[in-house]
Amino acid sequence: MPSIMPMSALMSALRGAGRQHLTASTVAARKAVTGSHVLRIHGYTQLMSKTAPMGTAIASTEFGVGGHDWRIECYPNGRDEEHRGYTSLFLSSPGCDATARFGLTVLGPAGKPTSCARASQGDVQFRYLGQEAGWKDFVWNEELHEGEHLVDDCLTVLCDVTVDQGMHADEVALADEVAPLRFDTRGLFAEAIRSKNLSNVVVHAGGESFSARRWVLEALSPVFKAELQDATSGELHIDGVDAEVFQAMRQFMYREALRSDCYEHVEVEATMAERLLAAADRYGLEKLKLACGETLCARVDSGSVGAMLALAERHACPVLKEACMAFLSCAGTLRSFVATHGFQRLKRECPSAAAEIVEIAVMHMP
Repeated sequence: MPSIMPMSALMSALRGAGRQHLTASTVAARKAVTGSHVLRIHGYTQLMSKTAPMGTAIASTEFGVGGHDWRIECYPNGRDEEHRGYTSLFLSSPGCDATARFGLTVLGPAGKPTSCARASQGDVQFRYLGQEAGWKDFVWNEELHEGEHLVDDCLTVLCDVTVDQGMHADEVALADEVAPLRFDTRGLFAEAIRSKNLSNVVVHAGGESFSARRWVLEALSPVFKAELQDATSGELHIDGVDAEVFQAMRQFMYREALRSDCYEHVEVEATMAERLLAAADRYGLEKLKLACGETLCARVDSGSVGAMLALAERHACPVLKEACMAFLSCAGTLRSFVATHGFQRLKRECPSAAAEIVEIAVMHMP
């Protein structure tokens, strides 16, 4: 069976045949890569009883497996109120876009695995910044004192991570050098990274409770940062924001944490766009405000233009205001709107916007 021609020789032969502008690439399946990390926590009994309150994480240093960074996170008194009294264990990825299988095992004397062990069921996708996977009820703390799980009051956790690296393409003929991607390392985002505040907070909104990464909230919102500085209990109560809106806002902040220097179009459900715009304005999330405004632009018509204009003024949303003014730029539409109850309401709620409309109407008078 003939052997394959080296790529360099193939390129030379093809150029000799007249193909001068020629590039090539090779694609090969990468093997899965497995790595392990050990986290040892001293004085664990004291952490369970006094030092580490519920929702407080103790994190390992970052370790690399398969080209991605990972971290073990341990909550000695549970990650949330429902799991108080448990040790919660998670694997998290400070980056994103990784697929892995993993297992967490408590080691006993001489490093032998104990019965406290869990493994993921198949591949787990880590798609956004700070995403974690694991078990809130990894082990009931009273069980740790039974048997040989704590050795000299130390909890020792072994983490095995297997990363599926997928397909890999190597460019053979070098083209123009491409500048590497650069993340924004200034401002609140950089400050939050440097502080390495890995703890979770529990946010209460709309009658529901949500766990959230403190450093992500602080990095993306100066308002959250200020509120969390006063939240010494690790819990934050938000009034005037329903659960559905906070969940959407939290998801947006997680997605944006590594994209703080660029704009990427964000889809916002029309049914919650108004409520989400108000929340985004309240917490200083300008990109989310823009996304909400773009969604609401499609809903501007003769019946809604007054309410939309008032909404744009109230929450300082220029893209929505421009859409409303563009709709009213037609003389006939403008005269009709000035005669409606919607315009009278606008005069009461947003006199500055009403004054602009009157000025435009005067300009259109014959």
